[in-house]
Amino acid sequence: MTGFSRIAVALAVLSAVISAAAAEDYPSRPITMIVPFAAGGPTDVIGRLLAQAMSQTLGQNVVVEDVTGAAGTVGVGRAAHAAADGYTLSLGHWSTHVANGAIYKLPYDLLDDLSPITLLPSNPMLIIARSSLPAKDLKELVSWIKDHPHTTMGTAGVGSGSHIAGVYFEKLTGAQVQFVPYRGTDPALLDLMAGRIDVMFDQVSEASQKLQDGRIRAFAVTAKTRLPSLPDIPTVDEVGLPGLYINIWYGLWAPKGTAADIIAKLDKAAVAAMAEPTVQKRFSELGLDMPPRNQQTPQALGALQKAEIEKWWPIIKAAGIQAE
Repeated sequence: MTGFSRIAVALAVLSAVISAAAAEDYPSRPITMIVPFAAGGPTDVIGRLLAQAMSQTLGQNVVVEDVTGAAGTVGVGRAAHAAADGYTLSLGHWSTHVANGAIYKLPYDLLDDLSPITLLPSNPMLIIARSSLPAKDLKELVSWIKDHPHTTMGTAGVGSGSHIAGVYFEKLTGAQVQFVPYRGTDPALLDLMAGRIDVMFDQVSEASQKLQDGRIRAFAVTAKTRLPSLPDIPTVDEVGLPGLYINIWYGLWAPKGTAADIIAKLDKAAVAAMAEPTVQKRFSELGLDMPPRNQQTPQALGALQKAEIEKWWPIIKAAGIQAE
């Protein structure tokens, strides 16, 4: 072995020892969980519930940082380019970690620059409208939109789940809307309640309380079965829009290269958080579906993300959805 080879081997061994020691001491300071949408939205709510519970298991604060912009790409990019030391995490979902790759020219790779940690709960969407809109059911809503060509539909940004759902809605019904992008669904929902926009697709976790308060109206849920938490709302199949299923599943990622031991600790903390009765109760109230315990793993999240990319990218590109 040459002198150069000996030095290379020694450096590799030293690096491994340092990495192992860092993983053993982890975490020794607060952890940042980047939420790529506005505060108050469904992703932010889920992040704060998880962060609080994970902090107890990890012995360090997990701090949520809302980084908005470009349908979540800014926040995910910050996490993807962060140091792979376990102190910066990426909380996201189907839109941010699947759909955006087909719409934006990303400065990161969704599969190669992020390491899966845990598959989190999922959430279908509701077709909702301002309370003053006169339609009584979805058939009347579609007719009303067709009669009002300037109908506005709020979204969480180009390529978000709410936007893609709206595009499919147009395709299936023949109705045309004017999309109004926001920096997250929470500000869009506020404008919907104020009557400044007409309709939107929103996750059950965010819209359900406003719906129960009578501040908005719901016409259908984008799922195959009715929700136990909202049993009076019909499915898209029941109201004549079969196949308009959009289930926004959530996940937790770390920058690529994060040590396996650290990934394992984070997964363990996330799983423990989802097992807490108070967290489960809150998730249930939000209409979130918990994945089976054997699916709450890095491997399950990675496999789902890859399969969803293979399924949805061709569909999104065929629909012509592009960044504005």
